[in-house]
Amino acid sequence: MRTTRASAATLSLAVVAAACAVLAASPAVAANSTLTVDAARPFRPVSHVGAGGLYALAENNRPSDAMLLPLKLHTLTQPAPGVGQRPNGQPPGGDSLLVAPQATRVGAAEYIRMPDIYPDFPYRWVSWTDWLSKVDAQVTARLAATGTSNIAGWELWNEPDYTWNTAAAGNFNDAWVRTYRQVRARDPLTPIVGPSTAVYNEAWMRSFLTHARDSNTLPDIICWHELEGAHRVANDIANYRALEASLGISPRRISINEYATPTEIDQPGPVAGYIAKFERGGVDNAHRAFWYEYGTVNGLTVNNQPTGSWWLYKWYGDMAGNMVTTTPRAQTGLDGFAAHDPTRRIVRVIFGGESGTNHVRVTGLPSLGGSVRVLVESTPAAGRYTHVAAPTVISNSTATVSNGELTVTVPNMNATSGYHIVIQPTSGVPSYQQRYEAENASIFRANRFGSAGASAGAYVGQIDNTGDPRTASYVDFVVNVPTARAYTMRIAYANATGATATHGLAYNGGAWSTVSYPPTGGWGQFGATVSTTVNLRAGYNVIRLAKGAPYFAGGTGYAELDYIELT
Repeated sequence: MRTTRASAATLSLAVVAAACAVLAASPAVAANSTLTVDAARPFRPVSHVGAGGLYALAENNRPSDAMLLPLKLHTLTQPAPGVGQRPNGQPPGGDSLLVAPQATRVGAAEYIRMPDIYPDFPYRWVSWTDWLSKVDAQVTARLAATGTSNIAGWELWNEPDYTWNTAAAGNFNDAWVRTYRQVRARDPLTPIVGPSTAVYNEAWMRSFLTHARDSNTLPDIICWHELEGAHRVANDIANYRALEASLGISPRRISINEYATPTEIDQPGPVAGYIAKFERGGVDNAHRAFWYEYGTVNGLTVNNQPTGSWWLYKWYGDMAGNMVTTTPRAQTGLDGFAAHDPTRRIVRVIFGGESGTNHVRVTGLPSLGGSVRVLVESTPAAGRYTHVAAPTVISNSTATVSNGELTVTVPNMNATSGYHIVIQPTSGVPSYQQRYEAENASIFRANRFGSAGASAGAYVGQIDNTGDPRTASYVDFVVNVPTARAYTMRIAYANATGATATHGLAYNGGAWSTVSYPPTGGWGQFGATVSTTVNLRAGYNVIRLAKGAPYFAGGTGYAELDYIELT
């Protein structure tokens, strides 16, 4: 926080009067810029890594669950329990434990930003006695919150390269060790996040990592901020990975828990570039920066209605299956990210960052057939205080796939706007998403694994833990159904224990029931399913399958999850 991509068919889309579009085949043209998408090259499951925010939520359910569920939020950074921080002079708010019930309802994890116990930013150091007592108070509060299970990390400090008072508090590397040990003395289980620098700097990070390695206080999750433009992201990630390896440190998850400049934060086009680089770079999670007010997911909502930026994240939330390879011309300008849902046979591309006529070349499309329907739409940078009721449809027409590819040409682009392409067979797709891959869900204390035998090439395993809200293992599926009724839910699983295993099942915060998984042939080998009935409301629902979770006595044995299917 600071206060203040030759024989492709070409699909040519021309915007005419009132955003109507004409679809026509055309020869290849010299592109202002081309983004290349290879739908046949998946590189990771969809997990919505960029759908997070700093101070995203405020008490009293701000924004509403209805605004948050479509976004498939990943992880949020919220202030310390007993928050004192007054961002931009606003009253303290967004206490991590107070907003945890809502974050949990929408499938989001949280990091606790510990120094936000202080009111000022930059933080005003008092004393070591004061700081360590505040650390203890926060850990005590979290340990007492036995119904809270979405806390995914302690962020020990924020922007020490900018806010640490060396003169008063001593060297930060020593301070990190002292604070780390204070937390670990009371809570040896919750991951620790840091160093959370304002910018990535190799020399600074080398010094920090070396000291932390030698003192056995390495963070579980490496964190820094990207607040100076998306052009830095790819190099910063590559530099960190090389540094980590050179120091003999095992690979850490990376969190960029603040991203985008004060101007970019309300511009869907540049934001698409950040998310593209986070996805390609293998970042675990990334959070929209706080620049203005809390409780709006940093400008995604206004008066509990969507802004232009909200629609970009809604498109992101609609992605399922696997992220697929995108290749921009450069690290600046046109960029985007894409996903292929192999079950529904839908390819989605979200992009922006360049004005004029630009092109998206999509290869690897044979599975969709020779004729496809292509929707192109946009959302504007209308500002954080302007309600945008819906995206603008630029074109919705059919096209021929030639040699497995096509090119979508989008004229009159605005660099600040976000754009969305949806490609699907002309024969149609199911009217609603029925299959939800476990690896696309919100996963707590379990892990994603690859398997050629899994429905989309991946599954969730190591759903092992029960008995403590800090370690309990569960998977939350955010699903969207057209009508309120009873649905048959089929669960694809593996269980190689030789005995029946069980998980708890609950949805929308309701009562627990038990799902039983008879033994199967082996781990990571799928084909077996079990079925149960769930009574869902129209629209978004959250379905939890748990080995352990608050208010659930705990499952037995072990099972891996491939997908759920609602019919």
